[in-house]
Amino acid sequence: MMLSLGHEVFLYGAEKNDSTCTEFISCISKEEQEKYFGNVDWHKEFFPIQWDCNLPYWQTMNNNAIKEIGKRIQQKDFICLIGGNCQKPVADAFPNHMSVEYGIGYEGVFSKYRVFESYAWMHYVYGLTKQSNGGYYDRRIFNYFNPDDFPVNYNKENYFLFIGRMISRKGVHIAAEVCKKLGVKLILAGQGVKEYSNGHIVTDDMVLDGDIEYVGTVDVKQRGELMSKAKAVFVPTQYIGPFEGVHAESNFCGSPVICTDFGVFTETVVNGLNGYRTRTFGEMLQACKLVEKLDPKKIREYAINNFSMDVIKYQYQEYFNQLLDLWDEGWYSERPSELLV
Repeated sequence: MMLSLGHEVFLYGAEKNDSTCTEFISCISKEEQEKYFGNVDWHKEFFPIQWDCNLPYWQTMNNNAIKEIGKRIQQKDFICLIGGNCQKPVADAFPNHMSVEYGIGYEGVFSKYRVFESYAWMHYVYGLTKQSNGGYYDRRIFNYFNPDDFPVNYNKENYFLFIGRMISRKGVHIAAEVCKKLGVKLILAGQGVKEYSNGHIVTDDMVLDGDIEYVGTVDVKQRGELMSKAKAVFVPTQYIGPFEGVHAESNFCGSPVICTDFGVFTETVVNGLNGYRTRTFGEMLQACKLVEKLDPKKIREYAINNFSMDVIKYQYQEYFNQLLDLWDEGWYSERPSELLV
């Protein structure tokens, strides 16, 4: 996104990264990753990372990043971090630069400059850290997607979809119960299934049955096909969801979502437009009947206007410009914002 606006972007990450950037700098090798984590098939297993900067894999990554950043960093450059407290040592190594935590959907924050995935999560973190005053340089910027990655199908098929980790906190059991009550088909895709046969599924913490088809983990193409043809996609997250990207992806495919009525959904799901926010079993049953009336074209249009990279990149650019003002007049800068026009 930022390259398209003329910025230089130096990416420090794991070996063999094909992201588009000015320069990619490898800070941890595949061999080191396998040493620390084993040969994990992340398609089937949850990745066994722990959020502690004293662990050897964080130390390896951080120490190499600090060394390589030191070779390249210029005055007024931003250090953009996505690992929370686990990457604080990187920020501490460059006290005269602004370290920005972007895409915050976690609890362990530390920076003065923070971009949250939703207001819901921003305020959750404020409460968690007992921060009663707002932060002028905290922002809410949604996650971002390339619309071209998501196909649209205006002829929906007769099934509902749940795609994500098969754990109770994601609410997969609720989707199964609703579909069983209505006598409709539910397709499941994602990690965490231990046993599956003839509509009977066993996960780590639940047993599901009914007219259920489990298709395993899916690649980008399969994801698009499943989402675009579904009557609706269930996202009945039980916790305060920071963003829950599945619901935005579904909207890009022109498919409505049926979700809970807290967390990010209160900011992104408009009842009767791109889905329904629900609080009871009865409301979910009702939503399953109402989604057929929603317009896939309007749903995709909503997603493009709110979550596409061509929209979000300008929000980040404005945020970085406001941070650059801190080198001069700071908060009292009279530079107008392009986002208010």
